[in-house]
Amino acid sequence: MADYIEVCEKAVRRAGALLLDRIGRVSVRAKGRADLVTDADLASQEIVRETIREAFPDHVLLSEEDSPESAPSPGAGAYRWIVDPLDGTTNYVHQVPFFGVSLALEHAGQLLVGAVYDPSADACFTGVCGQGAYRNGVRLRTSTVTNLADALVSVGFPAEVARDSPDLRLFNEAVLLCQSMRRTGSLALNLAYVAAGRFDVVWSCTARVWDVAAGMLLIREAGGRATSLEGNSFPLAHGPFLATANGTLHEQMVALVRRTGLATG
Repeated sequence: MADYIEVCEKAVRRAGALLLDRIGRVSVRAKGRADLVTDADLASQEIVRETIREAFPDHVLLSEEDSPESAPSPGAGAYRWIVDPLDGTTNYVHQVPFFGVSLALEHAGQLLVGAVYDPSADACFTGVCGQGAYRNGVRLRTSTVTNLADALVSVGFPAEVARDSPDLRLFNEAVLLCQSMRRTGSLALNLAYVAAGRFDVVWSCTARVWDVAAGMLLIREAGGRATSLEGNSFPLAHGPFLATANGTLHEQMVALVRRTGLATG
């Protein structure tokens, strides 16, 4: 585990340094409406890939920026690294300092290590299965908030939000109950902030594995809950995602999901 987390942190820090160096001078293209990618995304991905390959040449890498045809399946190798090389691309393009690099290692369906790096703040959130979560070496614990009325909630909307979007429907209900709401533009950092006790609840109905793999491990190791929207085990492939600081808040959010009519099971 020590070797894994050392390489994990090295990779995200190297990629984050590149992102900082290139901010404000990147080329941008649209993958879809309001869904951007830059040459820095791709360069960051290659730095992560090279760092992992140097240490573990037999491991495979799944990245947001890989084509679907080239993405390895869970069975393609014994160990799979899951990376979002630039989470918060729109923030990055506009030079808003809330973006990061997310990287996790999965083996046989279990997350072993993970890191989310915020290069603007030089803050590296790391987690090791069974060994806790940390920010720059300081142990993390989720918040003790147990009532939605006292909760600071962050939501991750998709790039294009429809009028009947599940995220928007849940937002419209939660905003009436929670202390305050945030839309930051970086789901990976949102999850790291739950682990650090800064946010109390985060959800996304369009989460993908590279968005949440590292953050899910951080939250669990910091004492929180990370599940499907209905409160079940979250599949590593994709799906609606709910993270909370503790079980009490989690029960309240799952009840709200059911009242909103979004639960499917």
